[in-house]
Amino acid sequence: MVQCVHSVQELRNILKPLKAAGKTVGLVPTMGALHQGHATLIATSAKENDITVVSVFVNPTQFGPTEDFDAYPRTLDSDLKVVKNAGGDIVFAPSPKEMYPSEDMTWVELTGNITKVLCGKTRPIHFRGVATVVSKLFNIVGPTNAYFGQKDAQQVEVLRRMVKDLFFDLNLRIVPIVREESGLARSSRNTYLSAEEKAAAVVLSQSLKKALEDFKAGDHNKASIIEKVTKIIQAQPLSDIEYVECYGLPGLSELKDEITAPSLLALAVRFGNTRLIDNIILE
Repeated sequence: MVQCVHSVQELRNILKPLKAAGKTVGLVPTMGALHQGHATLIATSAKENDITVVSVFVNPTQFGPTEDFDAYPRTLDSDLKVVKNAGGDIVFAPSPKEMYPSEDMTWVELTGNITKVLCGKTRPIHFRGVATVVSKLFNIVGPTNAYFGQKDAQQVEVLRRMVKDLFFDLNLRIVPIVREESGLARSSRNTYLSAEEKAAAVVLSQSLKKALEDFKAGDHNKASIIEKVTKIIQAQPLSDIEYVECYGLPGLSELKDEITAPSLLALAVRFGNTRLIDNIILE
């Protein structure tokens, strides 16, 4: 039976004796609307830890004023079933007031290139919101291991830096992208797509796969790889490219003319009103 708790104190009261008994705790932070990608994170945590906590919280501070906070799906009842089936133990589903009790906010913010490129260009407050809420979750849960998906590659790099800089005593576990049979990366926002848009969006994974093939075949020129991916996506008339970019790993370092392995090739593309992201590591 999955326990669902809504307050910080209740969660801490549950976890304290378990930790005192030497139990390991895995944390899977989510915004709900759970799908197979989330289930993979939860199952991985359940395999590697004694207790798995899944947070379900649509975090208001990572949405810009024109973004889809109000429309973001909230499906707690079905989320509980996903957590149970994947082997999770506790769902932490706080209210915004529980997570942000003070009107005068305390922020966790990373400066530098890492939050200014890729999605940071058009979503300037997004990663401040992510870093702040994840820091809160780390402090509330005190996990042994915390699980995130590679689909949110920039978020992964931001959190790696935050964990290092703020000396969080935990392990970040990054799980590969979970894809549908078509190759489309699983995402809560896929539910916004029409059937036609969903079929068209398969071009994202196809373009990234081709880029990796070309890279392994010897094309390490950054402009060439980006141009090829862009042309493949633009050939799909329903696509509207926001960016196709390549940065070095770790830390999203700037690349000049040549791509050095490993590097992140990432993209954001709109299909109708739905913004999708995807990526692949060139190595």
